Amino acid sequence: MITRKAYAKINLGLDVIGRRDDGYHLVRMIMQSIDLYDELSFTERDDNNIVITATDPRIPTDEHNLIWKAADQLKTHCNIPQKGVTIHLEKHIPMAAGMAGGSTDAAATYIALNELWNLNLSTEELCSLAVKKGADIPYCIKGGTALSEGIGEELTPLRDMPSCHIVIAKPQLDVSTAWAYTTLDSAPIEDHPDIDGIQKAIEAHDLKGITDRLGNVLEPITAGRYPVIEEIRQILLANGAMGARMSGSGPTVFGIFENKALTNAENAVKELRSRGISPELFITKPL
Repeated sequence: MITRKAYAKINLGLDVIGRRDDGYHLVRMIMQSIDLYDELSFTERDDNNIVITATDPRIPTDEHNLIWKAADQLKTHCNIPQKGVTIHLEKHIPMAAGMAGGSTDAAATYIALNELWNLNLSTEELCSLAVKKGADIPYCIKGGTALSEGIGEELTPLRDMPSCHIVIAKPQLDVSTAWAYTTLDSAPIEDHPDIDGIQKAIEAHDLKGITDRLGNVLEPITAGRYPVIEEIRQILLANGAMGARMSGSGPTVFGIFENKALTNAENAVKELRSRGISPELFITKPL
């Protein structure tokens, strides 16, 4: 048996610059891994089945799960139909939260089974397979701080983000990524985030330069439908966050606090908890 951690991500910047004929959106994003993770264990089986178990009963354990799809794809691609595996998922990343929870679990599956089954595929080969199952998965395989372009698969590694505390707050609602992007298509984007500026601030190791430029073109869509997102953002800012934005298609909101401001981050969590508007709360750090 081997185990792997599957790390969540946030979007420091998320811009949509077009749409392909096949419906995929063209994006420019600054992606950041954070120290919040699911844990997966992989055990070889004597038969050829893919069996998934999970700590959260809401998680599908059949072919609808990206973990299952990743394992099945590897079996087919490498012509190893006789291989089987039991995969147990210990879920910690909020679901339907805009934090790539499903994608990062799939990424961990590609990496782990490549080792468990001695497939000897390179990272780039894994990414080429993975993008067919989800545009975020190649980033999750590589992790860290990166500029993501194309449909999300064109990745440029960046300097590590400056150390800080990041409060993660997910309200008690789920958001469909497909709904958010479809709604975005029906209205012009009025405010594009400064992706180049965020990238330059990262390279300069300038935390304030990053937080001053946080942006997400999907935030007006999701927050327009769910006002609690802006309520959470304002609470984070009122408690000393240098910047706060929604991640991905939401509804998770993150706030960035200086290292010396851990007490402020803890106070923000206490206030959000006392108001009962964000049941899933974490204080984490960038990886």
